[in-house]
Amino acid sequence: MPASDLPNAAGPGPGSPATLTTLQEQAMRNALDASDNAIVMSNTDRRVVYVNAGFTRLFGYPASEVLGKRLSETLFDARAEPGILDYIRHTIETEGKARVETLLYGKTGQPRWVSMVINASDANVGGTGGTITVLTDITLTKMHEVLQKRVLEGMVNELPLTELMTLVCREVERIAPEVTASILAVDDAGCLRPLAAPGLSPEICEKINGVRMGPFTGSCGTAAFRGQPVLTTDIATDPLWDNYRALFASTGFKACWSSPIMDHRGKVIGTFAFYFRENREPDELHRRLVDVGLHLCALAIERATAAARIHQLAFFDGLTGLPNRSMLRSSAGRTLESLYQDKRPGALLFINLDRFKQVNDTLGHAAGDALLCEVATRLTQALRARDLIGRLSGDEFALLLSECATGDAIHAAQRILDDLARPMRLPGHEYIAQASVGIAMYPDDGTTIDTLLRHADQAMNQAKSEQRHSLQLFSPEMNRRAQERARLERDLRHALAERRLTLHYQPQVLSTSPRTLHGVEALARWNHPERGAVPPSQFIPVAEEAGLIHELTLWVLEEACTQLALWRASGRDVRAVAVNLSGHSFHHPEFAQQISDTLARHQLHAGDLMLEITESVMMDARAETRANIAALHSKGFKLSLDDFGTGYSSLSYLHRLPISELKLDMAFVRDLTSSSTARALTVSVLSIAHSLEMVVVAEGVETAGQQQWLQAHGCPVMQGFLFGHPMPPGELEAWLDAAPRSGR
Repeated sequence: MPASDLPNAAGPGPGSPATLTTLQEQAMRNALDASDNAIVMSNTDRRVVYVNAGFTRLFGYPASEVLGKRLSETLFDARAEPGILDYIRHTIETEGKARVETLLYGKTGQPRWVSMVINASDANVGGTGGTITVLTDITLTKMHEVLQKRVLEGMVNELPLTELMTLVCREVERIAPEVTASILAVDDAGCLRPLAAPGLSPEICEKINGVRMGPFTGSCGTAAFRGQPVLTTDIATDPLWDNYRALFASTGFKACWSSPIMDHRGKVIGTFAFYFRENREPDELHRRLVDVGLHLCALAIERATAAARIHQLAFFDGLTGLPNRSMLRSSAGRTLESLYQDKRPGALLFINLDRFKQVNDTLGHAAGDALLCEVATRLTQALRARDLIGRLSGDEFALLLSECATGDAIHAAQRILDDLARPMRLPGHEYIAQASVGIAMYPDDGTTIDTLLRHADQAMNQAKSEQRHSLQLFSPEMNRRAQERARLERDLRHALAERRLTLHYQPQVLSTSPRTLHGVEALARWNHPERGAVPPSQFIPVAEEAGLIHELTLWVLEEACTQLALWRASGRDVRAVAVNLSGHSFHHPEFAQQISDTLARHQLHAGDLMLEITESVMMDARAETRANIAALHSKGFKLSLDDFGTGYSSLSYLHRLPISELKLDMAFVRDLTSSSTARALTVSVLSIAHSLEMVVVAEGVETAGQQQWLQAHGCPVMQGFLFGHPMPPGELEAWLDAAPRSGR
């Protein structure tokens, strides 16, 4: 439409000329052409009668290609939003105006998000009879809104990172069809890892994968290395592309613009690249796309990294990197299901290191950690691709072997034992590891991972008790024993809680006068309502394993002090009560004070108790143990070293600790009359004790020959069935009443 034919937008009014003057027409034309908005006027037949220069700038169509056509024929093609034209026409007819936001495509195919304001133009008041449409470019705003919305929705829906990054690339390529986008991650080693590149061939992605970033690694590797955007306008000549030009030769790409993706700390975690099929620089749209994309990519990658870290912490062992118990159970469920469907056997190997605590105690925890890591490495190397491994806890590992018969499982277990027995280098030491392995077979020994683990654990414990550094197959008998032990533990808990245990007392007599009392030893007894008398050799180990031993020790102390106070009150002269103390109790910082408080409640003194400890307590280097021993010594308590000679390294500690009594183990006493070795060792013990001014109590004296030999060699105190069995308080009182007064 020529300017002279432009309608008077305001319409005729009082005192106004019917038409615009030439000067006014030119001013209006200049104003309309200078507008950033596209303005289109149509007649009653919806055909375009006017477009301004802003329309050409926005969509690329000159006026000559639009005038006389309907706007829908030019801008609304098959890619248009379905039903939008019907909506506009209906709204204009009913309301006289319409406002929509939609995506339109220009002459070159460039997409533009526009806000369209369409008003009816009434011919009766000087209008065109059709409509006046104002189109405002909102591409940048809408691009940011749509791209961000879709990516954030993907994050909320927990799309995998590669799918999220592919979404970003495809959305960018839809907005800017001249662009081919790629997103690469940079791993902790500085290597490129393709996340999304839907426009690049799989071959290119495979060749790029693992390339280390550097100063001449194409646009992406260089951008990651520099931490700055890198623009290559001519791939054919840029030196950065010398090593990658041939790889991209068939793609037709001539330019590449790559920008580093930074995390919140400023560390490069990826690259976002645009490839072009012509030698060019990015325009404003491309720069805005990259600004939005970089932020979203950084957010998505950091979120995925955090999720991976959380997953790592939740399902993998932090020290060895192996799957933890939770992850192993989850993976094992799928493996067992597959074995069930294929009707194939499997094996669960439960591996526990022998004497691992000794490594931590003697070589330090750093050496213990190094040992666990080396064991994990060797176990992993022994696996096939279809097998599973996990660190269960501490020094316990499990392997689930698929398609593995019993013979194969035994062979695999023996190979593991051999691998572990090869010398390994720990910090400052060479060490040879040993382990006990229990084997449970699927499906014979269990059809669930929990059952297999439990049964393999039982087999491992059997191997450890019979011969360390060995393997053991599970058997139903082991399960029976394990269930029996579990029942025993449960019953022991009830017995402790209900005070149904009792103390018996065994006399310790003077060698020179076997009916003269030196003291008594308090020994715990348990008369089970169904099992009858349960020997201490059964329930004491259960108490130790179940964590009940400290509670049992405190009960023994309380019960022994109560009884001693009663004897004193009744006039019976019991010099002292010997009480066995658990090594676990010395790990409690307040233990020494608990002993003192117990005595005080019964108005007894430190000399009224003889506290028996084992060599393991004497050698325990824990600060709590050392502090408790020192506190007991300072309070005047006497310590007796039980089972002397059956452990190791005892002699080096005797002069450093407040030991006043040695108990000669019954293993020596039993063989006195038949073994020259036993006699020689006993003479040595008596000599050591005499030189250190310690009392020796010989345990397990059962024959007159043993008694006579001990008397002849100066053993001062004896204890055993020859003089009296462990007795309940009433029987001991009868024994006391029949005996001479106690020795002092």
